[in-house]
Amino acid sequence: MYTGTALFDVLLPDGTNSLKAKRSYVRPVVAALRKLDVAVAEVGDQDVHRRSQLGVAAVSGDSGHLAEILDACERLVAGRPELELLSVRRRVRGDED
Repeated sequence: MYTGTALFDVLLPDGTNSLKAKRSYVRPVVAALRKLDVAVAEVGDQDVHRRSQLGVAAVSGDSGHLAEILDACERLVAGRPELELLSVRRRVRGDED
């Protein structure tokens, strides 16, 4: 069994000057990520208007498949024109870790 996590640090557009406006950008991304059958949540910068940290977690029996899942999540976030992906931190752990 392999578990994988990814932490996406994203910058929201200029003019995101309220938490309500922030939610209007973050919510659709979270919904799209969930369609990839991963667990996802906003895990950091919740009170900062123009920044967000999104955490993704997945489990697989194959490390290659897990890498494909995390790659798809990264492509989805990076492909959102309204967001700027600042950094990605990934971690994969197996039974032996």
